[in-house]
Amino acid sequence: MASILLVSVQLNAQDKNKKVSFEVKGNCGMCKARIEKAALKVKGVKYVNWDIPSKKITLILDENKCSPMDVRKAIALKGHDTDSTKADIKTYNNLPACCKYRDPNSIHMDHGTKH
Repeated sequence: MASILLVSVQLNAQDKNKKVSFEVKGNCGMCKARIEKAALKVKGVKYVNWDIPSKKITLILDENKCSPMDVRKAIALKGHDTDSTKADIKTYNNLPACCKYRDPNSIHMDHGTKH
């Protein structure tokens, strides 16, 4: 009986410092600031870094307070697609021209940051 109880407690335990990475679409430093700000506003997110060249975001989050999907949804609400969420077209269209990652020409725009 004790071993069954121990197994169920371990299955319900969630990581307070879970490291997660996934793809987020974007082009530039303005995208980076927007993406990271959206992720940090999710309660439970402790650390965020979005890498421009790889389009990968790395997070440390408390799984007791949020999930990676919560972060994906928050980022999509700001206009950026992730590996499993898509920003709605109206929000995407409100992004600055250089941030429109769905347009292959926007990656060549520069406003003081490297792409």
